[in-house]
Amino acid sequence: MKYLYIFPHPDDESFGPAAAMHQQLEQGHEVHLLTLTKGGATKQRHRLGLSIEEMGEVRYQEMLAVEESLGLSSMAVLDFPDSGLAELDPRQIEEAVHAYIEEIKPDILVSYPVHGISGFHDHLVMHAVAKRVFLQMKDEGAAYPKRLAFFTLPDSGAPSMQNGEFRMKLSAPELIDCIVPLRPEDQQAMVNSLKCYETYKDTIEATGVVEQIGDKVHFEIFNEVFEPPIHDLSLRLP
Repeated sequence: MKYLYIFPHPDDESFGPAAAMHQQLEQGHEVHLLTLTKGGATKQRHRLGLSIEEMGEVRYQEMLAVEESLGLSSMAVLDFPDSGLAELDPRQIEEAVHAYIEEIKPDILVSYPVHGISGFHDHLVMHAVAKRVFLQMKDEGAAYPKRLAFFTLPDSGAPSMQNGEFRMKLSAPELIDCIVPLRPEDQQAMVNSLKCYETYKDTIEATGVVEQIGDKVHFEIFNEVFEPPIHDLSLRLP
């Protein structure tokens, strides 16, 4: 079985998905990663005194460490403008994503849900591109990908305002179709993956992502409904 994870930035794969990716690799599946930007526009560049191009190279090197840490089947990092995907002709991005899917021929495509988890516009563009390319390939009769899934976090039902700040609504329980239980080694693989981003150490710790993910990774599955949720994205493929 082949998985292809597609995200807009370096570290998107490590903030949760890495634990599931590790498990899938351990199960003998191929797990590939495509990242659309080098992430050079991050505010961390100001702290380090780096240009966007220099920061992009730093983050690319961190991604190479992630590739080795997880033992990915392959990884590709494109150079679309970080924080600028919304300003591009979406057909440019779709063409690049389509070409990479044709190269890998994955059974399962994974990206962000409609809310992008963070709400960042690059994440929202990523969702739209993944869905459009998936549907286009279906219309063309392609045998792959068979399934489109979205890594997400479950909505706890807490108030939308907390301490005077807006809390984005995440995925409602009824939208979650797959809950992958994590082993300690999967959780540790995510921790190790996050550690590769040395320039983001303080940010990673501040988010509490390891605690947020806990011992489960959640996915929505596009145009499929599983009640109760399945525990493995490769189960019951259409």
